[in-house]
Amino acid sequence: MHPRLATDLADLPGLLDTTRQHAAALLDGLADRPVVPDRPAPEAAPLPGDGAGLRAALRQFADRWEPGLSASAGPRYLGFVTGGSTPAALAGDWLTATFDQNSNSSLDATGQHLERETVGWLRDLFGLSDAHQGTFVSGATMSNTVGLAIAREWLGERLGVSPAEDGAAALGPVRVLSGSPHSSVAKGLSVLGLGRRSLVTVATLPGREAVDVAALEQALREAPGPCVVVANAGTVNTVDFDDLRAIAALRERHDFWLHVDAAFGAFAALSPDHAGLVEGLDLADSVCVDLHKWLNVPYDSAVQFTRRRDLQARVFQNAAAYLGPLGDVPDLVHLTPENSHRLRALAAWFTLAAYGRDGHREIVERSVRCARLLGEAVERMPELRLLATVRLNVVCFTSAENPSAARLAALGRALAEDVFLTPTVYAGVPALRAAFSNWRTGEADVRRIVAALERAVAAPAPAED
Repeated sequence: MHPRLATDLADLPGLLDTTRQHAAALLDGLADRPVVPDRPAPEAAPLPGDGAGLRAALRQFADRWEPGLSASAGPRYLGFVTGGSTPAALAGDWLTATFDQNSNSSLDATGQHLERETVGWLRDLFGLSDAHQGTFVSGATMSNTVGLAIAREWLGERLGVSPAEDGAAALGPVRVLSGSPHSSVAKGLSVLGLGRRSLVTVATLPGREAVDVAALEQALREAPGPCVVVANAGTVNTVDFDDLRAIAALRERHDFWLHVDAAFGAFAALSPDHAGLVEGLDLADSVCVDLHKWLNVPYDSAVQFTRRRDLQARVFQNAAAYLGPLGDVPDLVHLTPENSHRLRALAAWFTLAAYGRDGHREIVERSVRCARLLGEAVERMPELRLLATVRLNVVCFTSAENPSAARLAALGRALAEDVFLTPTVYAGVPALRAAFSNWRTGEADVRRIVAALERAVAAPAPAED
């Protein structure tokens, strides 16, 4: 064994404790850390020859890289609909690395049994029936892509071909209809060989991002054959929801696969006041839910659900002597693009076991309350303009007098130490978007964000290039 490895192995308990202390100090100061530090990246260093050992590597990381990392796990990182990691999720993620399971095969099955239990808990959390079966994937993009891959095979079933065997070209032209599709949908269609041009945007309701169901039915009438509908349960700019029941009812007259992108909107099901927004979610053929958003588990975690696991296995089955057979209950290796499948479910299992439905409901309802408080504050500032009703956990606003991309970018930079917001464009207007989903965020954070906004809008606007 290399001497550095041998030394670190001998001192592993002490090294882990040092790392724990370092992490605990970081987390303890997270609320006071600059949300996005204004710091250039360090000069690239050459690859070490002998290496310095873990203790020295930790010091190097703390000196060179740590000061520039954002406080994305903290309460005022409101960009990208990003959660943090609850204490239980953090412990689960540490143990995920400790056990280092590739949870894909019944030949070493405990990990995938734990995943199946966790998926069952999530199915219950979101109000889905047992008809839906699910698997962990890396994020909403992969969850949407898997759902669309199953939809692609369903189209083949309708046309008497198998894209998984014959290729996507066997389908001929494909039409995918959606009112306000997330960018990951087009990306998934590109990956699957269906093409971005297969995505047809359908008219939305006036002043809304929700699809106009009458316009959708007209588009279905004009479709040359069976097609795919991607509905939204929570759009990224305004958290708007399509009428899922009304869309599902169109299947009585039209032949289509219904995929619902509920990346974070599915969590509305936890709140009695907002559960009506996702009424009809169980009627979908496939569903995307991102877990590193509102479940507050570490990044690289989502779940996908579908009613047609048989088609899913047809797409992703993997034949190799060292893998388990396909069988009636397919191993996880047969259900996603990944052959290497870390035990992502463990962090989710821990946070659900630790805090249950009620704990996660409280996070959701507190996030919604904070979003409404910020929305009300924005409406009181004459320098800002709220662009959409705060329906759930996102506040979308712009500059009242100068809603240019340059002005909004400058405003975002001025706020960056106190709060991180992502730029967007809504209804053609450049804007900033605040998304509340972190388990730490409370009303005191909103007050600090409002104070930072008031300072920023009162400052003279920088000259535009």
